[in-house]
Amino acid sequence: MHYRKLGKTGLMVSEIGFGGEWLERHDETESVELMRYAGEQGINIIDCWMPDPKSRDIIGKAMSGNREKWIVQGHIGSTYQNGQYVRTRDIKYVAPAFEDILKRMHTDYIDLGMIHYIDSKEDWDVCMNTDYIKYVHELHKKGVIHHIGLSTHNPKIAKMAVETGFIEMILFSINPAFDMRPATEELDSMFGDYDTKLSGIDPERAKLYQICEEKEVGITVMKGFFGGRLFDANTSPFGTAFTPLQCIHYALTRPGVSSILCGYDTKEQIDEAVSYETATDDEKDYASVIASAPLHSYTGQCTYCGHCKPCPVNIDIAMVNKFYDLAVQQPKIPESVKAHYEALNTTASACVDCKSCESRCPFEVKVADRMVKTAELFGC
Repeated sequence: MHYRKLGKTGLMVSEIGFGGEWLERHDETESVELMRYAGEQGINIIDCWMPDPKSRDIIGKAMSGNREKWIVQGHIGSTYQNGQYVRTRDIKYVAPAFEDILKRMHTDYIDLGMIHYIDSKEDWDVCMNTDYIKYVHELHKKGVIHHIGLSTHNPKIAKMAVETGFIEMILFSINPAFDMRPATEELDSMFGDYDTKLSGIDPERAKLYQICEEKEVGITVMKGFFGGRLFDANTSPFGTAFTPLQCIHYALTRPGVSSILCGYDTKEQIDEAVSYETATDDEKDYASVIASAPLHSYTGQCTYCGHCKPCPVNIDIAMVNKFYDLAVQQPKIPESVKAHYEALNTTASACVDCKSCESRCPFEVKVADRMVKTAELFGC
């Protein structure tokens, strides 16, 4: 298992994570064993947005004796009222629900205290201007939550979170289909009809990923499989099917992303997700699927897929393109981006203009031109 730093939290999280919402589907003993099995495969991060007692008990029992090995995303504002999930900012429900997480997980801290599910500006204003946010900061000050995070499906809200300066990471929905849709306050619309005229990543979402990388606000990924719709050509908005490994690779190649949280019903599903770590480039390749899709394409945009390799002078073209995209978003090149670019073994100025990379690019990116622009921008 490979591990990545989760932004400025400094936490090292497994690339493949655990989305816990399916735990309650199964017998408690079976789900405890499933989570422990995931831990044995190197998975160390789990999301618990679920307020139901069964899911929380399962996670607590699975972590018993090895709490320090797990990084928990525990949500603040996800409550259980009269046997049902209710999202609320009312402290009389929020506080007991969060205390219930600690009790059922047999712990005195949560690694990532998540401001739960904000998709609208109205909800953002409520969260940021009431006792709700005071409670979050109080938990952080006391060390009950080690880091403050936020979950959203809306890139506009995610960008506002980055700009607060105190939200250190984001749980965000990322998959090839979602990336083609503009910001919305209605999650259900993200699963609706896809206009066949759309092509490429929505600029607002692309900018969000770049800002997160630049500001070191880590991203963990939810809904990476588009609810399973991407696995069937009949339900995929691209008109062609993806594999789980391709969806995982797509998410993990977005700037700022540290981990994708997959849902599991069986050990075999865990094995399939973890097999990403030893998969071949061909098995991970999402770019060819998108480029040949009958309904959509990303023509002209670098998706950092790595198809351009190998370079005869060993330029890491995907990384150079990523740093170029990060740099041009700002009036002045951020020092952190400049430092990372200059630390590359070979920079864009080494390009010999052979254009062999362009013949391999599924999206017809003018790589040689971008190398010239990058060298001019960074001065090397």
